[in-house]
Amino acid sequence: MSAFTDLLAQARESGCLPMGLTFDQETAEDLDLSELEFRDAVLHKCRFLRCDLSGAAFLNCRLESCDFTGCRLSGSFWRDCRLTGCKADGADFRRSRLKDTVLEQCLFRCVPFTGGRWDRLTAKECNFTDTVLSELRLSKVILEKDDLTRAELFRTPLSGVDLTTCTLDGIVLSQTCAELKGARIHASQAAVVARILGIEVTP
Repeated sequence: MSAFTDLLAQARESGCLPMGLTFDQETAEDLDLSELEFRDAVLHKCRFLRCDLSGAAFLNCRLESCDFTGCRLSGSFWRDCRLTGCKADGADFRRSRLKDTVLEQCLFRCVPFTGGRWDRLTAKECNFTDTVLSELRLSKVILEKDDLTRAELFRTPLSGVDLTTCTLDGIVLSQTCAELKGARIHASQAAVVARILGIEVTP
């Protein structure tokens, strides 16, 4: 075990890490870190591979180029965090809550966010390809230049969300496209919605 994994194991026993720690290029694999609390932490190029972080809390944390590939993050809570260039392909974010948090240039491909909640979340240039964003509760969410190709948005009300700069090709909605009611889309994206409704659009 490395000093990093030793520290995580000790923190797992107490329930939280010491506040204000900085981690650089550390790796944790196949660890049970469920319910662990990260507070005021800075993580740079850290890798959490196939770790169980279900129910974990990240409070006022900064994560840069970190990897959460294959991790369990169901029921996790993120508040006042900023994630830049992070990767979480194939991770499980079901029932997670992200509040007052910024995601920038992150990869969330094939990730289930089902049943979660996003409050005052900003996502910029993130990749949500093939991601399940169903039954999400959204409040004051900003999506900017995100790739939502083939994302499943079933039963996620998008009222008030500006989607004009996002890629919507192949998104999955209900037959009536009710999820888009009150959302803002660009005229060029109307054809995508028309195809979902079974309407043939000719140039």
